[in-house]
Parts: sequence; structure tokens; C-alpha cells
Amino acid sequence: QVQLQESGGGLVQPGGSLRLSCAASGSISSINARGWYRQAPGKQRELVAIISSIGSTNYADSVKGRFTISSDNTKNTVYLQMNSLKPEDTADYYCRLFSSARTYWGQGTQVTVSS
Repeated sequence: QVQLQESGGGLVQPGGSLRLSCAASGSISSINARGWYRQAPGKQRELVAIISSIGSTNYADSVKGRFTISSDNTKNTVYLQMNSLKPEDTADYYCRLFSSARTYWGQGTQVTVSS
């Protein structure tokens, strides 16, 4: 059974940085992409960033220039480096793995940006 475990969330002041990690375990068929999504209270879940199996990336306009997605295939882990954090980045962050068979979601990690 495939499991995704996020870590790295927490409370940070505006302008600060956090690095989220998402480690995948279990037997996974061909991986096409990995992504980070977020859901703020009262809002729909939205795509933050995505990285394909060949390393191409795409970002939400709201995080371009501040967030960086990367992956380490040897560790089956995807990262989200978040810099210059703003209060509006406050949300639960979820990783998602796209395999050839299906997609998988992690349980989420909370990020709060507040002074």
C-alpha cells in the first residue's frame, strides 16, 4: 500500500521560510508527476506547484518566485521550499503523487504564517 507522509509545516512569521517534505513508501508503479496543493479555511484545494518525472515544473501565479518544488527520486521524496511567506499562504498543504495507475494524497501538514 502506498503512503505519503508530509512534514515540515509549522508556524512562521511573515517573510520567513519553511521547507516541506513528502516521502512516499510502498510499491508504486511508474510515477508521472508529484505535486503540492493547499487548502485554506473556507476555500477550495488549489494547486501550488507540480514537478514531472523529467523535472519540468509549474507553479501557481501566487507563489511564483517564492516557492520552489524539487524531488529526489532516490529517496522517493518531493520538497517544497517556501520563501518570503505571506499570511495568505496559511493553509493545510498536501502532496499528491501521480502514477500510471492512480493518484495518491498525503494527510497534509499545516502551515501558519502569522506575526
